[in-house]
Amino acid sequence: MSGSSNPPLTFEQLAKAIEKRRSVYGYISGLRLDRAAPAEAWSSLPYRPVFVGDTETGVLHGGVVTAMLDESCGLAVQLALDGTQAIATLDLRIDYQKPATPGLEIKAHSHCYRVTRSIAFVRATAYQESENDPVATATACFMVGANRTNMLTDRPASVSGAPPTLEAPDDPTGPFATSPFARCLGIRFGEDGTLVMPFSPKIIGNPILPAIHGGMTGAFLETAAIVGVTRELGVLASPKPIGLTINYLRSGRALDSYARVSIVKQGRRVVAFEAQAWQDDPAKPIASAFGHLMLRKAPGIDEE
Repeated sequence: MSGSSNPPLTFEQLAKAIEKRRSVYGYISGLRLDRAAPAEAWSSLPYRPVFVGDTETGVLHGGVVTAMLDESCGLAVQLALDGTQAIATLDLRIDYQKPATPGLEIKAHSHCYRVTRSIAFVRATAYQESENDPVATATACFMVGANRTNMLTDRPASVSGAPPTLEAPDDPTGPFATSPFARCLGIRFGEDGTLVMPFSPKIIGNPILPAIHGGMTGAFLETAAIVGVTRELGVLASPKPIGLTINYLRSGRALDSYARVSIVKQGRRVVAFEAQAWQDDPAKPIASAFGHLMLRKAPGIDEE
């Protein structure tokens, strides 16, 4: 831990330190902090084939946008503080406005508009050409001082071998054959219809604990919702996410994660779902999500 006698950083020094000491996933994803101001962050993420959610369209997986917005919101919170305090996402709401255009980088502008003693409140927009034409918007709450780690001076847990990379193993006959990002996360089917996301260094958020990136948990829950609803309704085309709210209940540890989904309400075009993720005990979820999916084709379903 750093000594209390260390002089405070100037804002320029703080921004550089935060950019250097980001999450593992944020670093290896290629996310850049392009511009910083007190309590505000402008970031960008290059388009990469591994981020694709559907190879037929080339559109990014919604979980990539969720993870980017979570990371960007965290940057804004740290820029509103002194950078030393560990933060953790309490809840994150994502509203998808339109699909991201394939081949173009995605940008985000996040603003931490209020900080109390324990909670920080953030708004963010993800866009490509113009912030006035968003791909998605987000609101989030973060806990300030989530643990005793000092994010600027404490050293990350040692990881042997080369730094992790984001790759999507080929699996042409698997359930995620057309979703490189789901394959990148290693998501697979488990028992009783659950999905499994194995722990790996590339999904780490806080490298000091280490803990799973909140955006990765959100991406996992979103994937579980899409897959679960598709299987439950027997539709041919995967539904599109409209929006979801993720509540983070416990820190995701260095363990495999599991998820299941249930349909709350079903209409002709829209399905409301609820999903939970846990690790070693289903009775102690690490996160839950509630949201809506748009059905592309749903013959025979009455809309209320």
